[in-house]
Amino acid sequence: MKLLTHNMLACNIKGVTNGYPFKIDATKVEEVDTDFDPDFLRNIWPRIEWKALKEAAESLGMTGLPSEVAPDMLQNEDFLQQFHHALLEIQVEEGALVCPETGRRFTVLNGIPNLLLNEDEC
Repeated sequence: MKLLTHNMLACNIKGVTNGYPFKIDATKVEEVDTDFDPDFLRNIWPRIEWKALKEAAESLGMTGLPSEVAPDMLQNEDFLQQFHHALLEIQVEEGALVCPETGRRFTVLNGIPNLLLNEDEC
């Protein structure tokens, strides 16, 4: 699961009001090379919750992302490389996503998060 995916997911358990962002409890993390596309990064940036991305990257050992991002930073090649690496190249292969409100753990196996709810959670 890439951090791009993580940034878009929220806990949908019935009654949960604070289900975003999931905490990551990773047991296996890989770095996967992907093609660098600065236009994609510039276009996806408005949809990214930056604080959640930064916290997720830091929880997986990546440091160096700025606390906040201004639009002019999207023209800086070094920043775009860091953004690309965090968003698309760090991949959680095994572990769990943890709901910040309930503590419910959703398994991540082979890079795929299983967010299926139990019947009583719907």
